Amino acid sequence: MRGTRRESTVPSSVVAHLIDGQQRLSQSGKTFASVEPATGETIAEVALGEAGDVDAAATAAARAYHDGRWYHLAPAERAARLRRVADLITDQTEQIALTESRDSGAPIGKTRGDVAAAAAAFTYFAQLPEHVAGRTYATDPGYLLYSRREPYGVVGAIAPWNFPFLLAAWKAAPALAVGNSVVLKMAEQTPLSTALLGSICAEAGIPDGVLNIVHGDGATGAALVRHPLVDKITFTGSTPVGRSILRESAEQIKSVHLELGGKSPSIVFADADLDQAVDGSLFTSFFNSGQVCTSSSRILVQAGIADEFRRAFVARAEQLVVGDPLDEATQLGPLVSKAQQDRVGGYLRAGRDAGAEVLTGGADPDPQRAGFFVTPTVFTSVDETMSIAREEIFGPVATIMTFDDEDEAVRLANDTEYGLAATVWTTELARAIRVSERLQAGIIWTNCPNHGQWNVPYEGHKLSGLGEDKGLECINTFTHLKTHHVNFGGHRYNWA
Repeated sequence: MRGTRRESTVPSSVVAHLIDGQQRLSQSGKTFASVEPATGETIAEVALGEAGDVDAAATAAARAYHDGRWYHLAPAERAARLRRVADLITDQTEQIALTESRDSGAPIGKTRGDVAAAAAAFTYFAQLPEHVAGRTYATDPGYLLYSRREPYGVVGAIAPWNFPFLLAAWKAAPALAVGNSVVLKMAEQTPLSTALLGSICAEAGIPDGVLNIVHGDGATGAALVRHPLVDKITFTGSTPVGRSILRESAEQIKSVHLELGGKSPSIVFADADLDQAVDGSLFTSFFNSGQVCTSSSRILVQAGIADEFRRAFVARAEQLVVGDPLDEATQLGPLVSKAQQDRVGGYLRAGRDAGAEVLTGGADPDPQRAGFFVTPTVFTSVDETMSIAREEIFGPVATIMTFDDEDEAVRLANDTEYGLAATVWTTELARAIRVSERLQAGIIWTNCPNHGQWNVPYEGHKLSGLGEDKGLECINTFTHLKTHHVNFGGHRYNWA
């Protein structure tokens, strides 16, 4: 077993906010506990941000934006500092990964991968400063019409707990790249690795006040959304919270970008490579203990191969290693919190009570076991009206339903209020294209669930989101348009 040095990652004092380049405790002096999901024990006390702390961070960010200490740097210089962030992240991979495994419960192999992906995010988005561009427009003689894209100013970024360090980078890197200042608020369940990102950005030369980090809970996030100096909100999290953010932002007509929940289908046709489909569906159902918004845990299997698929899927699910996230052999760690464990346990009971058949797992979490573990669970005999088939569970729970033909597969797949992602398993190219064009989702995978690259945009449809992530397209997410009309031909206004 490697990476079990728990004491080496425990902060020696209260984890503070980063505001205007300074480590600051909350104005109230309040703190909250960061709890290790694998043990249920407190591993750190963290400053609890309230409205006054959010105001200090937003004021610092606005000042840093308007005095041009970051936005007015040459694009090549901004790019160089972002690449330096990437290098420092890579240098500190093990410390960040260990911290995150303890704080989130994710297996150490997964958190190492997330740290590498976060470094890659800063490397990729470092090119954005030199890709921000406008246009010129056809017009009458003697006039010049052109547009340019400008940063919003202050971006309030609210990131979730399932990929803490990675999503902090995912939010901050593109917003910074195009010249914004950022106030970042991480979920209260997983604040520790984000604090390390703040220190890294300072060391890399991101000026004071350009990146600020305020720790706290939902009230902290609400204060950030409401703050009048925050010009843009980017949020990843649940659809109910996304709705709340839209309502709060409406008063100020504030621009909002949302990446929300999902209930993504994995559609397995009879001509699919069965081993590939089983392995891929298992991965997308149970990776990170099912705590993934794009998780395709709603598995739809063509009737002719359903029995064979179920047997193979259950056999492999039962081989998954559930245990200590710092053990290199672990594939599934605990859920992030006791509240999340209780929530998933409620869905297990709801599935059994509704008459779904449990093929493996399905028991309520063991109250005598330390940590917030849930055994991987597979339900069949599932009706599409059941809550386990309709609602985002965010735990290691998969449902298997059957269909007869393409039309029924598409109907079942689209029978959800979400539209984040979908996976199609088939060896027939024409079918893959036909079905993908009918699916109501922003991301379609054929035989490759959860595949992604930083240069490819990412967007949810329906209740799964609003606006574009990743790729050059995210320039439009973090900038807005200004048009210029220039009269250089001496034209004068004539009232006649």
